[in-house]
Amino acid sequence: MKILVVGKGGREHALVRALAESPSRPHLFCFPGSDAIFETASPTTANDLHTLVDWMCEQGIDLCVAGEESYLVKDEGLANLCARHGIPCWGPPRESAMLEASKEFAKDFLVRHGIPTATAKAAASRDEAVAAIGGTYPVVLKFDGLAAGKGVAVCPDEASAIRFLDEVFIKSRFGPGRLLVESFLTGPEVSIFAAIVDREYLVFTPARDYKRALDGDAGPNTGGMGAVASRRLVPRETLARIEREIVRPTVDGLAADGMPYRGFLYFGLMLTPTGPQVIEYNCRFGDPECQAVMPLVRGDLAAFCHAGAQGRLDPSRLSFDEGWSVCVVLASAGYPESSRSGDVITGLDAPGDHRIYHAGTRRNATGAWETAGGRVLAAVAGGHDRKSAVTAAHNAADRIRFDGMQRRRDIGILRFED
Repeated sequence: MKILVVGKGGREHALVRALAESPSRPHLFCFPGSDAIFETASPTTANDLHTLVDWMCEQGIDLCVAGEESYLVKDEGLANLCARHGIPCWGPPRESAMLEASKEFAKDFLVRHGIPTATAKAAASRDEAVAAIGGTYPVVLKFDGLAAGKGVAVCPDEASAIRFLDEVFIKSRFGPGRLLVESFLTGPEVSIFAAIVDREYLVFTPARDYKRALDGDAGPNTGGMGAVASRRLVPRETLARIEREIVRPTVDGLAADGMPYRGFLYFGLMLTPTGPQVIEYNCRFGDPECQAVMPLVRGDLAAFCHAGAQGRLDPSRLSFDEGWSVCVVLASAGYPESSRSGDVITGLDAPGDHRIYHAGTRRNATGAWETAGGRVLAAVAGGHDRKSAVTAAHNAADRIRFDGMQRRRDIGILRFED
C-alpha cells in the first residue's frame, strides 16, 4: 500500500511514524515534508496541490492522509481533488472543512444543531467588535479564518481587547476577515479526537495541551508548548456525556447538512461547571496533541485510515494503551512573537525509551540538525502512570540543547483539573 501524508510539521512527523509502524508496512511519501520526515517517508516531485494530485495518479497512491489543515481548504480542496481522481482521502472535503476554516461557520453549525457552546456575535469591523463586547470582560475574540493557532485572544480587559482588535482590523495580521466576539467560559480544557466515517465514529485517546508560553500557564498564547494524553484523563462518565451531547450530535449534524466527512475531527472543549461545551473544531489531528496521542495507538493505523477513507469504519484494527503519554515542546528563541533559525541542535541521539518528533528543523551544510521554525522539537515519553510519563519526557527534553531554547518545565505536572 502506498500512502501520501500531506504536511510538514511535528504532527505529520508523528503520523508518518505511526503509519510506518503499522503491521501492513505501507510505502510512505510526504508533501511538502521535511528533512526529518524524509528519513521515514519519500519526497514527491510536486510543487502545489494540482501537481500533487497528478503525481499521486502517476504513482498509484492508495491513500492520501491530510495532516495540515490549510490544504483542506486551499484552492479546490485536497479531498475534493482526490475524489475527482478516484484517490481515497483521509480528510474532509472543502465544504466540511469550513468547520475549522471559519469560526463563524462553525458557530452557526453548533447553534443550529443544539450543541453546547458559548454565545457569540460576529463583527465585520473594529467598531462593531467594540459594540459587541459591550464593556464585558473577560471576553474571547476569534479571527474568523485560519491563523495557525494564533487567531484567538482571551482578553481580560479593554486594553488587551483593543490591542487584538487593532491586529485584526488595522494591521491585518491574519489577512482580511471577520471576527467572532464570544462569551468567556471557565473550566479545564480537553481535546477529544474522533475518526469519523459518514455516520459512524471512533473516539481516540483524550488529550490536554498547554497553550501558554511560560510555566504556571502564564505568558502569551502559542500553538502549544506541550500536551498530556491518557484514556484516564477524562472520567468515564464525562467522556460518555461528551459523546452523547457533542460527538454524536456533530456527526448527525454533518449528515443532516449534507456535509460528507471521512477523517479526524478535533473537538476543543471546555469542561464548564454546567457541562462540556465546544470551543472549536479542527478538521484534522491537533498539534502537539497528536505527538502525545500517537504513541498510545496500537494496531494497524494505515489499514484503519485506508478502510475509513473508503467508507468502512473498522474499530477492530485499533486499540489504545491505557497508560499516559507526555509531550514537551522545545521552541526557538523569540517564539511565539518570532522565531530564530540556524541554531545547531545537540542531544537528539541520547538513548532512552522516548520519541523525538521534529516540527521545525533542517539539516545544515555539515549534516547537523539546526532550528528552522518556532516550535522546533517535541520530546515524548510514556508510562503506566502520569508521574512516570512526566519524568521520562522531561528527562528526554533535558538532553537536548540549542541556543535560545525555550520550554515549559511544568508540562504534565500542572494539572488543569485540580
